[in-house]
Amino acid sequence: MTYVVLFRGINVGGRNKVPMAALRDHLGADFANVRTYIQSGNVLLDSDRSTAEVTAHIDAGLRSAFTLDSDLVRVLVLDADAFREVVAEAPDGFGGDPDTHRHDVFFYMGVTAAEVEPHVVVNPDVDEVFVGRRALYHRRVTALATRSRVNKIIGSPVYAGMTIRNWNTTTKLAAMLDE
Repeated sequence: MTYVVLFRGINVGGRNKVPMAALRDHLGADFANVRTYIQSGNVLLDSDRSTAEVTAHIDAGLRSAFTLDSDLVRVLVLDADAFREVVAEAPDGFGGDPDTHRHDVFFYMGVTAAEVEPHVVVNPDVDEVFVGRRALYHRRVTALATRSRVNKIIGSPVYAGMTIRNWNTTTKLAAMLDE
């Protein structure tokens, strides 16, 4: 089975540096066909283990393999079907106007849509949000991005249970599943 692994909190703001080549080598000792995409902790790998087993194995070995200075580093493992569901659940037209809007996907990591939704604050002139089953989809007007209110979720108790990817990264990972 192929899995998409999203790391939260690595290579952000100069903290928790994890070179992708080193991460590939580390994961390659236990998993097959390990490949990464950009520096923000996006990995595809193959394993006969279950999603829970892959998650537990990566969690157990990450801190011993790399120097991490934050408890906010977490890992989300989605099998190929679950990842494709996230992409398919995006609202119609999401990502279709990149010159006008920014598009981000907030993947849930141990939180549910019902827990996330009360913490979502929007500016109706800037933000559009769709709360999905596995992720929150956020579209905002690029020219007015500083007026977005969705960033208020950062101070909420659910924020540690999310990892964010832009739509281009999300769809590139989906395309890599088919390569």
